[in-house]
Amino acid sequence: MDFTGKVVVVTGGGSGIGEACVREFAVRHATVAVVDCKAGAGEQTVAELRQKGATLRYFQADVSSRAQVERLVREVVARFGGIDVLVNNAGIQRYGSATTTTEEEWDEVIRVNLTGAFLMSKYAIPEMIKRGGGAIVMTGSVQSVTAQQNSVAYVTSKHAILGLTRSIALDFGKLNIRANCVLPGAIDTPLLRWAAARGGDPEKVLVDCAGLHIRGTLGQPEEVARVIVFLASGLASFVTGGAYAVDGGLLVPAGGMAFQGAGLGASK
Repeated sequence: MDFTGKVVVVTGGGSGIGEACVREFAVRHATVAVVDCKAGAGEQTVAELRQKGATLRYFQADVSSRAQVERLVREVVARFGGIDVLVNNAGIQRYGSATTTTEEEWDEVIRVNLTGAFLMSKYAIPEMIKRGGGAIVMTGSVQSVTAQQNSVAYVTSKHAILGLTRSIALDFGKLNIRANCVLPGAIDTPLLRWAAARGGDPEKVLVDCAGLHIRGTLGQPEEVARVIVFLASGLASFVTGGAYAVDGGLLVPAGGMAFQGAGLGASK
């Protein structure tokens, strides 16, 4: 899985699964564009990896904004010469049911989690075609194929991410564009810890989350990132349109969907 000569764009690259992806691609000699909406997010990682000889740069952009995505793609291409791999990882979580979620919360989640992935793909795919093809990997969730209570916007966005993945794979397969989706379980990220802190006992929430998995532990960001790197690599050249659980077996047991309130927001 050597990415020498390849340009990789990672959204939500400032923390969690996104940061782990940046590190995994960098050590495999990719040129990495680290994208995050937060000022300064990922800059420490960029500085650290540069000292080790990696080629990468931080770009601040809100992926839910068409204007910012267009500018971002232009800047990445101008700086690095093109795009070969896109990791659509940026995501947020807001809690609420169909009656308690506000329209503003709904719009925010759909804009970041779904529209952001759509816009990044829309503007990156033509650049990939110019280079003879490429690979897109979406960070979905176990909630792309099931549901957690009180998370209507997040669950809907993650179901839709899987549809977006398959549509891209179908529409652009003959142009050598592959698209796949990973489905993380409870991963020890800042987003998960934010969700856990909403309850009265964050450590208990994290223990409960760990207990949902066959092995009884939380996943680590790098465990998801390594699957993403594989799917983006030439070793996965005949793999497209798929959804791959990286969930410690969470989806295996009958009745294993009873994770309401566990805070399974794994995208960052």
